[in-house]
Amino acid sequence: MAPPTRIGLAGLAVMGQNLALNIAEKGFPISVYNRTTSKVDETVERAKREGDLPVYGFHDPESFVQSIQKPRVIIMLVKAGAPVDQTIKTLSGYMERGDCIINGGNEWYENTERREKEMSGLGLLYLGMGVSGGEEDILLKVAAQVPDSGPCVTYIGKGGSGNFVKMVHNGIEYGDMQLIAEAYDVLKSVGKLSNEELRSVFSQWNKGELLSFLIEITADIFGIKDDRGEGYLVDKVLDKTGMKGTGKWTVQQAAELSVAAPTIAASLDSRFLSGLKEERVKAAKVFKSGGFGDILTDQTMDKAKLIDNVRQALYASKICSYAQGMNLIRAKSMEKVWDLKLGELARIWKGGCIIRAIFLDRIKKAYDRNPDLANLLVDPEFAKEIIDRQSAWRRVVCLAINSGISTPGMSSSLAYFDTYRRERLPANLVQSQRDYFGAHTYERVDTEGSFHTEWFKLAKL
Repeated sequence: MAPPTRIGLAGLAVMGQNLALNIAEKGFPISVYNRTTSKVDETVERAKREGDLPVYGFHDPESFVQSIQKPRVIIMLVKAGAPVDQTIKTLSGYMERGDCIINGGNEWYENTERREKEMSGLGLLYLGMGVSGGEEDILLKVAAQVPDSGPCVTYIGKGGSGNFVKMVHNGIEYGDMQLIAEAYDVLKSVGKLSNEELRSVFSQWNKGELLSFLIEITADIFGIKDDRGEGYLVDKVLDKTGMKGTGKWTVQQAAELSVAAPTIAASLDSRFLSGLKEERVKAAKVFKSGGFGDILTDQTMDKAKLIDNVRQALYASKICSYAQGMNLIRAKSMEKVWDLKLGELARIWKGGCIIRAIFLDRIKKAYDRNPDLANLLVDPEFAKEIIDRQSAWRRVVCLAINSGISTPGMSSSLAYFDTYRRERLPANLVQSQRDYFGAHTYERVDTEGSFHTEWFKLAKL
């Protein structure tokens, strides 16, 4: 019989298996359990093949729990919602006071806070971990390592803060992916770049300010040939994007907190619209018969200049997406008194995660310089970069509009920037309308107080 292991992991889908093997590879014996027992056997077999790693599989929850040294720490990586509650119910029946359950999956932060209270009543500890979890020494070793800033792991804060931050991370990821897709669309549809040219462009971009995981894998994707036929695989993939809910949660929270997050919202809307594939096919036929093709007009621009303009537009839009995400985290932190450190969040996102990018180091430095920074856009360094790139940004958006290509992420990012930088907006008219039809009152620019005007009566004089 194996000696007690250091930690347990329940939930052996792809992410769970990989984390279990990662922990074992770092020298920590681990027990694994899954409701579908074939996944347990699969994981143990993988561990043997990949170096005879110390992974011990269990088919029943009681022997799984009993195999872990006290105080026990068990990581769960199961689907959000009811499956998490069911797993907790199954495991907690065999756990003892002082044992700890860590939910390492995506989860609605209020569920985490509810479970924390419920577990406390049983004498158990409960922690929501946005990416992965475990005892600190284990976590530090299995986390991605960045040479200049250490392991990409930290204690985020109390309650559901870890899950909330991971949720916003995913919202930023939605925005990032949409912006990259729009850059691809403009280069391919207007610039007529081939997949090989696109691969070269994205590879080059990945050596500069856009250096990131998503740019890197995008370059890879353009180079993969279809193994089932002629051409490239990316052209055979159905243009219909899936989602698991974290992007939707992010937009819902932005609305709840009255925080503008148009880039993230636009990316979510784009996924919704991509799902209407059959409707879009029919709509294309309707409008094509009316003279509207996929591309409305042939726009001419030097290819090298187009590539450079799109690079600048992508970078400027990306800044806006991250600014929106950070503002959302700060607003929730203030509401819940979590005292989250935005610079530290940027640090742990520098390696290992989907949105890891070289410019996160500069985001960290921006918040280090000014922890109370109102918006990334007004940090002196980022403000200069936006100013330097805004002409190219506008050219790309105009080019896309005139070509009939939708760039909702880039367009909404530009609108966000233009709205935020203006001292006075047309909101005075909207507030006047509200007072006209609903007596909602208004404030004045020249004196304090709330005012109401009988607009209707004055208009009829």
